[in-house]
Amino acid sequence: MTDVEIIKGYVPGSIGRVTQLHGTYYHRHWNFSLFFEARVATELAEFLGRYDQHRDGFWIAMQGGRIEGSIAIDGLNAEDTGVHLRWFIMSEALRGKCIGRQLIDTAIGFCHGTGYKRVYLCTFEGLNAARHLYEKAGFRLVEQQKGSQWGTEVNEQRFELQLG
Repeated sequence: MTDVEIIKGYVPGSIGRVTQLHGTYYHRHWNFSLFFEARVATELAEFLGRYDQHRDGFWIAMQGGRIEGSIAIDGLNAEDTGVHLRWFIMSEALRGKCIGRQLIDTAIGFCHGTGYKRVYLCTFEGLNAARHLYEKAGFRLVEQQKGSQWGTEVNEQRFELQLG
């Protein structure tokens, strides 16, 4: 898709639009509530407020001047727990068009280039399209348990990718 551009770094409106994409999708498909949307907004704003381009990565997929997807690498605790892949989302308009795979490849390429050894992500059972992309990129399920960190009880999962 030549009309989609992957942009690294903050773009005005990123916090609101990425939060909107998450809030809308997870409410519609999983009945997540205000708790989840507020958590996304708060944590994304905190991340972008301390963003270090040498340690962290944040990419958005833009189409027609509108943010339609995102992914982030949070390197704050890289030495202890690995880097955290976060806020991966695609709008309905771009799902199934290989842009998600492009975002994941971009984020993992950044991790390789930075010399990170381990990437992890937290998700939950039932997000099959995303899981397929994660596993295709080399992530493996390492932990699974019932939990409610997103404000609704789900079968939480942790995936890891070893790079070095």
